[in-house]
Amino acid sequence: MQMTFKLQFQAMEDGELLREAIYKQEISSRALTDIKYRGGKILVNGEEKNVRHILSKGDEITIIFPEERASEHLQPEHGEMNIVYEDEALLIIDKPPFMNTIPSREHPTGSIANFVYGYFKERGIDSTIHVVTRLDRDTSGLVCIAKHRHIHHLMSLQLEQGLVKKEYEAIVHGHISTDVSIILPIARKSSSIIEREVREDGQFAHTEVKVLKHFLYQKEPLSHVRIKLHTGRTHQIRVHMSHIGHPLIGDDLYGGSKELYDRQALHCVRLEFFHPFTREKIIFTSEIVESMKKIIHN
Repeated sequence: MQMTFKLQFQAMEDGELLREAIYKQEISSRALTDIKYRGGKILVNGEEKNVRHILSKGDEITIIFPEERASEHLQPEHGEMNIVYEDEALLIIDKPPFMNTIPSREHPTGSIANFVYGYFKERGIDSTIHVVTRLDRDTSGLVCIAKHRHIHHLMSLQLEQGLVKKEYEAIVHGHISTDVSIILPIARKSSSIIEREVREDGQFAHTEVKVLKHFLYQKEPLSHVRIKLHTGRTHQIRVHMSHIGHPLIGDDLYGGSKELYDRQALHCVRLEFFHPFTREKIIFTSEIVESMKKIIHN
């Protein structure tokens, strides 16, 4: 079967246009267009109405969104995923390192999106994969997936408003002397399509760093740090840490050494946001991977 997504709510006042009541539910203009032209419905007390219909207080409004289909280019794959949480709206996954969040030209298979698509198909759901929080291939930790375009839209609004809080733990070169708040703009490096750099004409970026531990590993001074993102620029943590002279170990793109670790030592340990339906604050946590623990505890 296909995934039919419904949203139900009551009119709060007499004389309000249906269109206005719908916009209060933060349904996007694009979604309304899809509802009109791609098989969705807008019902008031069980009867189909157009957006100019005048409501009475207490009217039951049902929005039936069009059916979704995954991209024809996305291949379903089947295997184990570490699912931290799942409900009708969201899927929270603890991603291992060396795994893409979405397919790329170099890695068209083996991504979180491929496995989520296979997971959906096993349950008879033909739906698009909506990634809310993405991690680099080599970064491990928590990833949030929305189960419908409208849910993705609601979560994107939270991202824009800074309501999605993300925290990471990392191992970096050197002993950072004190906690630090890094507020430096980030832009794409002119000589690279991948690499970013701190540059005056870049986008505002704010990274907060708390030192958890100083230690030596193979005679090299390292720091275990907790990092809170206030913005979500590409490679933000890696760029900021490198800029202050403490690149992540294993991050050879930004000055780290792979002699100590085979990837950037970065793990998303905490996600916090408001549930898109209940508006309750929810928090998810994940422990850093064993290979990072072994370095920290020698």
